[in-house]
Amino acid sequence: MKLSRFAMSVTPYEAGEQPKGKRFVKLNTNENPYPPAPECAMALKAFDSDRLKLYPGIAATELREAIAEKEGVDADCVFIGNGSDEVLSLAFRALFDPHGEPVVFPSVTYSFYPVFCAMYGINTETVENEADFTVAVEKLTCGQGVVLANPNAPTSLSVDVKDIELLLSRMGERPVVVDEAYIDFARRTQTAVPLLRRYDNLVVVKTFSKSYSLAGIRCGYMIARPETVAALERVRDCFNSYPVDSVCQAVCTAAIKARDYHEASVQKIIETRDRAMKILRTAGYEVLDSDTNFLLVSGGESDYLKLKERGVLVRWFSAERVRGYTRVTVGSDEETDVYLRALLK
Repeated sequence: MKLSRFAMSVTPYEAGEQPKGKRFVKLNTNENPYPPAPECAMALKAFDSDRLKLYPGIAATELREAIAEKEGVDADCVFIGNGSDEVLSLAFRALFDPHGEPVVFPSVTYSFYPVFCAMYGINTETVENEADFTVAVEKLTCGQGVVLANPNAPTSLSVDVKDIELLLSRMGERPVVVDEAYIDFARRTQTAVPLLRRYDNLVVVKTFSKSYSLAGIRCGYMIARPETVAALERVRDCFNSYPVDSVCQAVCTAAIKARDYHEASVQKIIETRDRAMKILRTAGYEVLDSDTNFLLVSGGESDYLKLKERGVLVRWFSAERVRGYTRVTVGSDEETDVYLRALLK
């Protein structure tokens, strides 16, 4: 059967490998090592399976209201999707025009951004990260819009929220999408959400996959002005009017209300991260100043292969700027100690 030229030629996003057969300590996809809040299990247990015969609520009202309360915005400023990747995809389609000025992002960043652009025919322009992998935001202020992961993946570095405000002011009416998948682990920056009071060109995207330990439920959300949310809803309804299922809505509502558990889980990961950074640096490794739940560690493919042979799976990227590093998820203390022993022995 004849396929489209796009399907035959596009290079899709490559997710971290999923181990088969041999049992690994899996530190390659930035999953949370700790279980979701107990309230999530309670929500699952209490869920009435008879509801599954009905379509889920499109508005996801209870979840939107819970997110809005947590983020300090009105519920009509919240858009929910099937994972932050879907939310980002819909944002690219709603905010950027194909075959026009480029969308701008750093050259070393989340590798799904150019895939979204390829899928929608959006031109791109990348700006080189500085020698230390930081991002000079003043270099991004061109094109029809900007996408900035903050903190950034795979570098683990963040930019100050004051720099994001500078970017917003210089972009005028042009959209600035700030991808905050890892913001809950940050201590060197803060969320950009409060800037929405002054800048209507801001879009902030977050996820339940990382700090909320819900990678398996697939839910992400966007905070933006109501008119931007309405635009994404129009685009969403061209794809799928029911992307967030009823079980997901119930579980994520329980998770975002369990604030004490969430904060404790995040703090444990931060403490493990900082301890691992200190040990690795003492051993002579270069480790970037992480504001995420992962570390970018010098060593490259040789360390990736050595660790895999020793039962620890980390991520190695072949792209030129980062090929000399491995990206290592911060696991539990026990998992991190297994990694450190396997690397340093």
